[in-house]
Formats: sequence, C-alpha cells, structure tokens
Amino acid sequence: MLRLITDFDGPIMDVSERYYQVYQLCLQKTKYPDQPVRELSKAEFWQLKRSHTPETQVAIKSGLDAEQAEEFAKIRKQTVHTQPYFEYDILIPGAIEALTKVQEAGIDLVVMTMRRVRELDYAIDKYNLGKFFPENRRYCLSNDYVKIRDVEDKPLLMASAIKELPPVEKVWMVGDTEADITAAKKHGVEMIAVESGIRDRTQLEKYQPDLILPDLKSAINLILG
Repeated sequence: MLRLITDFDGPIMDVSERYYQVYQLCLQKTKYPDQPVRELSKAEFWQLKRSHTPETQVAIKSGLDAEQAEEFAKIRKQTVHTQPYFEYDILIPGAIEALTKVQEAGIDLVVMTMRRVRELDYAIDKYNLGKFFPENRRYCLSNDYVKIRDVEDKPLLMASAIKELPPVEKVWMVGDTEADITAAKKHGVEMIAVESGIRDRTQLEKYQPDLILPDLKSAINLILG
C-alpha cells in the first residue's frame, strides 16, 4: 500500500490573497500620517514572498524606514494566521480532482500542516475536505502549541505520523516549503516539492527535494504513473 502525506497550504490551499491582505494592513498600520509609501501590487508582493525575501525588506521596498519595518514585521507575524484573514484562502485549481484520484486509487491520504487544529478544521469544514482527511489522518499543531521554526516543528509532526500510522510499503510527501523538504528527508520519505505555494523553484532547489513539479495534480499523476 502507498501513503501520500500532503501539506495543506500550497498544495491544496492558495494563501496568496490572505498574505497580501495582511501586507496591506501592516503597511497602513505602520506608515506615518501623510507618509508617501509604495504599495506593492499583489504580483510583486507574492514574487518577493516566493523568493523568501525577509519581511523587513518587503517593508523597506514599500517605502517604510528601518524602525517601521521592524514594527511591520511584528504586526504581520501577529496577524497572518488569524481570523478573519483565513477567509481569503481559496482552493488551488485541480486540488480536489487530485485528492479524489488519490482516494479512488486506494492510497492512504494524510494531511500535515503547520496550521493549528482550529485553523485546519475551519478550512476542512468550509471546503468539505473531511471526506479526504478523517481526524486520524490530520497532523497539525495543537491550538496552544508554541511554534519554534517550521523547519524544526514539521519534522516533529512527521515523526508522530510515522510512529502512529500503520506501516505501508512506500510513503510520498508533497509540499511547497523548506520545512516540508526537511521533514521528508529527515525521515527517509520521498519528497515532491510543488511550485503552487509560497516558495519559487530557486528556493526549493536549495533544499534538494527528489522532484519539483508544478502542483499537486502533476504530483499525483506521477505517483499513479
């Protein structure tokens, strides 16, 4: 039997609008009255995010000074994973079709995400994804978990999954960040990085996944081969 562990944001959910809305809020909250700033277009902003540009640099490119940039980064960190901003997330085109294919092929499907329980449950309920991911196939952070760094936290989730889930012949992981690649490599899981999320190909290549493909749909097509 095969198992597919997929990240949530990036392979399944498009979070670009949430991040952009929070960017706009941080810019408005941080700028001085009458200060001329240059609000980046969504395309410019998302390109910076995908190339892993630090938050303070995004702020400075938008016309803020160094002190404001620190405040901008602080507000962003406090806001980006909160309601009502999760409402801006939408499904990646083809994701449902891909998940349906996996299920129909009898592959064990698991979601593994840096979202907290309430954040994951919100999206699963909103988009009726429970049929793909029953509760015993959801690996995420508890609501009161104190995050360290994704590249340290995600391998811990992977360790839990490997320990708790029944053994299978082969495990694949699909994700869109360095945390996904790190978690997979640490536990000997075959890793497909996808370009539909928050890192571009150049960033993904640095961490040497087994494969880089455009999205979840192309990853599933390859696995089902």
